[in-house]
Amino acid sequence: MRIVLQRVSRASVRVDGDVAGSIGAGLLLLGGVEPDDESLDLGRVAARVCELRIFADDAGRMNRSLEDVDGELLLVSQFTLCADTHKGRRPGFDGAATPEVARAVIDRLVAAFRDRGRPPEVGVFGARMDVELTNDGPVTFLLDLAPPGGVR
Repeated sequence: MRIVLQRVSRASVRVDGDVAGSIGAGLLLLGGVEPDDESLDLGRVAARVCELRIFADDAGRMNRSLEDVDGELLLVSQFTLCADTHKGRRPGFDGAATPEVARAVIDRLVAAFRDRGRPPEVGVFGARMDVELTNDGPVTFLLDLAPPGGVR
């Protein structure tokens, strides 16, 4: 699984002009699911995201987590994060999970965040979405998470 994690002062996702999800200060997560991600411990993934110390403390240092600042989450599924762009001019998507697998993994990740008391706003799986955000910092990280025994 690949997650682009952006610290935001606000973010929203629209489908056909209607707001599907919107947050204030917190994290926008763009999540790409790969075929072997069914075996990922999504409770561990949720903990990693919620405990990552990327928010400023009183001294301006990244020393606080999403939970420390009571931030919000917006999760948007994005299969293009799994594209292979190493050769040619057209990305290959063999590295992305099937829609059925990806939807199940994203649903389990949403549940893992809910279990931590951080229920995310979400996009609409498989829809054409417009994502709008104000990146705070800008602060952006790439989490490349391998399933047990996987290599990345």
